[in-house]
Amino acid sequence: MAIYTEEEARKILEKALSFSKADTCEISMEGNNSGNIRYARNTVSTSGHSSNQTLVVQSSFGKKSGTATIDEFDDASLEKVVRRAEELAQLSPENPEFVEPLGPQDYDASISYNESTANVSPEYRAQVASSSIEPAAAQDVTAAGYFVDRSGFNAMINSKGLFAYNKDTNVEFTVTMRTNDGTGSGWVTRDFNDVSKFDAAEASNVAIKKSLMSREAKAIEPGKYTVILEPAAASDLLRNMVRSFNARSADEGRSFMSAAEGGNKIGQKIVDERVTFWSDPLHPEVPTATFNGSGQPLKKTVWIENGVVKNLAYDRFWAAEKGVDPVPFPSNGIMAGGDASLEDLIRDTKKGILVTRLWYIRSVDPQTLLYTGLTRDGTFYIENGKIKHPVKNFRFNESPIIMLNNLETLGQQVRVDGNLIPYMKVRDFTFTSLSDAV
Repeated sequence: MAIYTEEEARKILEKALSFSKADTCEISMEGNNSGNIRYARNTVSTSGHSSNQTLVVQSSFGKKSGTATIDEFDDASLEKVVRRAEELAQLSPENPEFVEPLGPQDYDASISYNESTANVSPEYRAQVASSSIEPAAAQDVTAAGYFVDRSGFNAMINSKGLFAYNKDTNVEFTVTMRTNDGTGSGWVTRDFNDVSKFDAAEASNVAIKKSLMSREAKAIEPGKYTVILEPAAASDLLRNMVRSFNARSADEGRSFMSAAEGGNKIGQKIVDERVTFWSDPLHPEVPTATFNGSGQPLKKTVWIENGVVKNLAYDRFWAAEKGVDPVPFPSNGIMAGGDASLEDLIRDTKKGILVTRLWYIRSVDPQTLLYTGLTRDGTFYIENGKIKHPVKNFRFNESPIIMLNNLETLGQQVRVDGNLIPYMKVRDFTFTSLSDAV
């Protein structure tokens, strides 16, 4: 049994905490049930189901802490893991940045769990594969995909009186479609908390269409182009930007968010005024737990508003050092978009390039957030408002900050990897060389 109710989880955690002899003790537990199906060469290759549970104890004597983990929850095992954490704590050096556990907190009720997702069956997973493989084979295309569904819980308790509990569900789907002549490739990804929002046939047909459209790509000169970035492509770069939302690394001069005069860039305008970026655990399209791993409540937080940095994440230690309130790191990312569809953006582009996704992204300069990588699985040349032909993939050198200062149009938002990201039309996106990879 991997999914425990709130009452069951509390009972186990309270029993474990009752064995503690440390000055402070934090105990967390989590469990999940997960099913999956994988296919390649238009044939199912693997399918399976897993069930896991874990309990982690952190015991502290003063500033000395030890951690131990176990996956058996009977009384003897719980006492054993608490004793082990205490033994390790006594052997550990003092942590100069130790912060005592939080006291009781008030949490918003999470909306991250969906019963229909928790009840996904093997038959449903098989239908997902069939809805992808059959249309691919009918169009001389080969599918390679993966679908996974998950339901889980996490809970925590500590010796200061804190208790937290959350359940969540999620489905993820990705498929690559390759034309059988080896010249075309398409790709798509989908993820939802609620499986009823997922349409395997629709997603697969997007990838099939792109694979057929991308056959016999033509080489064009690298350079600076107007690009339309699909949300999956934009998300890859924005994720790297979000990693710089850390106040400590900024204050210590180690990130893009470090100010030239010292400190950080809170209050400074860094991107186009149309850019607003926030996190919200209760957003109905991308809900998450309403607390983080240290038990801090998660609330809606604006990070960039009208191009201006409004917040950076402060952990509890660094917040105390700076005399400010802690700001937890975001659990999701939501960027404001517009009304334009992908078709609208293409129609309004005289010359440009449509990018499906980016991959193999590597940092070039952390101080400017400059990254390099490659396009993949569907890159197309646009002329006079229409896709004219596929083009060979490019290597790019670009910073999400420069990208967000070169915005032309923001389109509709799409969920990608638990975030909401809009289509973007950007000018002067830098492609440095060609790649022969399909």
